[in-house]
This record gives sequence, C-alpha cells and structure tokens, in this order.
Amino acid sequence: MKRILLSVLCLSFSISCFSEGRLRDYGICPGIFQPGEYNAITDVPGVRVGHVTIEKGEEFHTGVTAILPHEGNLFQRKCPAAVFVGNGFGKMAGVTQIQELGNIETPVVLTNTLSVAQGIEGIITYTLKQKGNEKVRSLNAVVGETNDGKLNNIRARIVTQKHVLEAISRAKSGPVEEGPVGAGTGTVCFGFKGGIGTSSRVLPASLGGYTVGVLVQSNYGGILEINGVHVGRALGEYSYKANVESEDQNNPDGSCMMVLITNAPVDARNLERLAKRVFMGLAKTGSFASNGSGDYVIAISNYPDNLINENTPMYYPTLLHNNDMSPLFEAAVEATEEALWNSLFAGKDVKGYRTTIKALPVPEVVELLKQSAAK
Repeated sequence: MKRILLSVLCLSFSISCFSEGRLRDYGICPGIFQPGEYNAITDVPGVRVGHVTIEKGEEFHTGVTAILPHEGNLFQRKCPAAVFVGNGFGKMAGVTQIQELGNIETPVVLTNTLSVAQGIEGIITYTLKQKGNEKVRSLNAVVGETNDGKLNNIRARIVTQKHVLEAISRAKSGPVEEGPVGAGTGTVCFGFKGGIGTSSRVLPASLGGYTVGVLVQSNYGGILEINGVHVGRALGEYSYKANVESEDQNNPDGSCMMVLITNAPVDARNLERLAKRVFMGLAKTGSFASNGSGDYVIAISNYPDNLINENTPMYYPTLLHNNDMSPLFEAAVEATEEALWNSLFAGKDVKGYRTTIKALPVPEVVELLKQSAAK
C-alpha cells in the first residue's frame, strides 16, 4: 500500500483545484499526468458545457446538461467521433450514425431516460436555426440518459425542449459545476448521491502536449473503490450486500454516460480505442457494468484541422500514429476515474420522490484514504 502514497495524497494542492469539495481539494491526486487549469472537460480548447437544473420540492430532481465540442457550427464542421457501448441497457440516441460515419454533427445532450425525445427536439430546433443550416433536412441528434426515477418523478416528464435549448444557450468554457446539477440532479451512484463530474489531463510536451477531458453523468452501482482503496466495503454500502451480509439489498443497476473530448489529431478508429479506455476508468471506480446498467462512452476529437467540411471534394486529416496513442489511453483512464469520483465528492443529501439519498461521507472517505496510504 505504500506504493500508492504519492498517487493518493498530494504533497501540495494543485492550482487546478478550482472548487471546494473536489477530490484534489483534499490532497487526493490520482494518476501521473497533471490536470488542466480547471481540471474539466473545458480545458480542451473550444469545449463548452451548460446545465439546466430542475428541482421542485421532493417530487422533481432532474435536468439537462449540454456539451458543445467546438465554438463553430457543428453541422457544417463535424467532429471525428466514436461510441463504445460497455453495456447496452440504455436509450442513447444517435449511436448508429456515429458508428457508421465516424463523426458527430450536433451538441451532446444528457438528461433522464424518459426525456430523450425532448433532447432530440431541442437539438433539432437549435441546429435548424443556426446560420448556414437553412437547407438542412436531416441530422443526427446525440442524446444520452440515465434513469433518475429514485429521486425524480420521471413519469411526469417535466423536461421540455425549452430546457434543452436553455442548457445549450448556457454552455460556456471555464469551470464546470459538478454534483447534483443538470442531468446529474437526480442520479445515484454506489448508493450515494451521484451527479455530474469532470476532469482533464494534459500530456507533457514530450508526449505531444494534448489535452484529454472527460465529463460523466454517474448513476450506477458496484463496490466503490478510490485509488485502489475499498471504500464501499469499509462504509458498508455496496451491491449484493444482502446476499453477503443478509441485510437489505442494494440494487447494482443504473447507468453511466461518459463523454471524452480531446484536441489530439485522431480519427474515429482511434477514438473508439480511446473510448474503450474510458470504460476501464469506470471499472477502476468499482463498477462491473451490471445487467441493467446502460454504460456508454462518446469520444470526440476537435483538432481544428480535422473538422469535417462535407462541401469539399476530399478530406485530408492529420493523424497520430498508433504508437502515439498510449499516453492518451492513460490520460483517458485517469480523467475518467477522477471525474467519477468528483461527481460523488460534490454530492449532497437529497430527499426525493421515492427515497432519500445521502451524500458520500467525504471526511470519512478521506480518512480511509489517508490511513491506507500510511500503511
């Protein structure tokens, strides 16, 4: 356990620790690569994120999160993209066209399971109204979801197209709000309050200097681990506890949406390879992708010279060699696991529609990590 000392406890606080309550604010700095300025997906130049949070009494806890990969017209300047489906128990829209064509032409919208249609409507309205899209008659709206029905009256379908358009209009660069906001307002993770989380890694100049950013919507089960420490077992909150300890059962089902964006010059093939490493980051947090968990990764490159203009006769992308992908793989794993842990560290107690979900007991968790590091 001594070998994890340096990766668990930072000797000093990083200047990238933007907000109180994030993992790094407690001196816990996983991985070998450094995060960007905001330790967020928005450290990738041009990326913007917007939230709409809907909270009305105990009945409604839901929302929308929009991710815009670059600042221009996404339909006219498409991004290379890929999707990896870790477990397909989900309702994500737009998967097949990304897999077929290797690009994305709209913002990515995250919301709850029964509001995917409203996500599609909002993206369509936004795209058709953009200057230059006057002749567009077909587009592939990309909408991901998780089921927030424990805390939110999901059957009421309170999310509207207006909320989606508002989330897109609010999208901005800089710090990203985390925890129970936007599409993470009503989510549950490892039996604790989940939500939106984000993190980034910047490769050293000797490895290309590229940035990898990840944003997650955490709503899944398993046996929580943080930097190899079995936190879930120590706290007595984990899947199949009923079978192991003969107590009330903790359902492991749920879902996790993960979005990776990088400014590295990679195509759809290598983006799919990156997306698979994102799933490895999910596994390192203690997920085993249960039968009822919809676990999806969307990986996007916004390298400016590789944006796709279909009005030109040919496409001449600049691409990294396969051998140059390994540092990006490591960055993807690190950014994903930290984003997921950040979503938990930013949680709060929520009394919802069907139950009350407690936040992760952060002081207790930090003490467990420090004790483990000291052994």
